[in-house]
Amino acid sequence: MPNPQKPSIPYWHVYTDADGISRQKQEHLTDFDLESMGGSSGEQWNNKLEKGEMQVIFSELPADFNGDWHENPAPQWIIPLSGGWWVETMDGTRVEMRAGEISLGEDQGTNGGKGHKSGVLDKQPCRMMIVQKKG
Repeated sequence: MPNPQKPSIPYWHVYTDADGISRQKQEHLTDFDLESMGGSSGEQWNNKLEKGEMQVIFSELPADFNGDWHENPAPQWIIPLSGGWWVETMDGTRVEMRAGEISLGEDQGTNGGKGHKSGVLDKQPCRMMIVQKKG
């Protein structure tokens, strides 16, 4: 394969700034390596981000979910599988995400533990996969 181009996958990063305010900005996963997963499998692009103990959580936010101000309990990747949800940070930024979009929640240590607010879109449940760093 002649010089294939590495992928770039966007995600929303929810974080705490130096003043203790939660913010979010769009970033991109770009550190991919072309490699086989083993055996006779062809090569694919892999970006290996986290090492260490993780917990995988499948979750469904009900149609009337109210995620009033709270911090992410630990650094975690959140991927909606169906439906949609929104996240609003202390700086007033509100982002809506639907199935397949990605968020990295790292807003621990905000002023007063305020963190962010979140809720569902379209008054419909939102199913998600959460990969949470432990420890």
